[in-house]
Amino acid sequence: MTRFVSVFGLAALLLVFSASMAATLKPVPGKPVPPTLKLMDLKGQTHDLAQYRGKIILVQFWATYCPPCRKEMPSMNRLMKKMGDTPFAILAVNMGEPADAVQAFIDEVGAEFTVLLDVNGDAIGTWKVFAAPSNFIIGPQGRVRYTLFGGVDWDSDDMVKTLRALANE
Repeated sequence: MTRFVSVFGLAALLLVFSASMAATLKPVPGKPVPPTLKLMDLKGQTHDLAQYRGKIILVQFWATYCPPCRKEMPSMNRLMKKMGDTPFAILAVNMGEPADAVQAFIDEVGAEFTVLLDVNGDAIGTWKVFAAPSNFIIGPQGRVRYTLFGGVDWDSDDMVKTLRALANE
């Protein structure tokens, strides 16, 4: 019983933490090079973050059990449309769940962006992800420009303006 209470308490704390951090991109000082990210999508195709250089990339770590993840995915679809001709991609990295569960979730929410599978949780460790959703904005020069922990309305005018500005780096 004590273990259940501890796990439940930790989960509640993560949700509160995620909610309190929501909606604000945090600039990353020094613009570091992101860790390696090379994973397969739901169709078995390998995607390497290095292949996306020259684009603005939203790398999101998410899970099917994460309410903010479910809520924000439609706004991610709209963001892709609003970015128009700006070189932009979304790589949504699932946090270690079975492919069939991920596919069912994606079918339900109608995600129109690239979904990657971190089957063994290696990328979670390499990227030091501690909560879902965890977001990293990579600029066209291949540097981490912003982070955001928690859910957000990705297609807001301010968000689109901030992301488009990165195209001029």
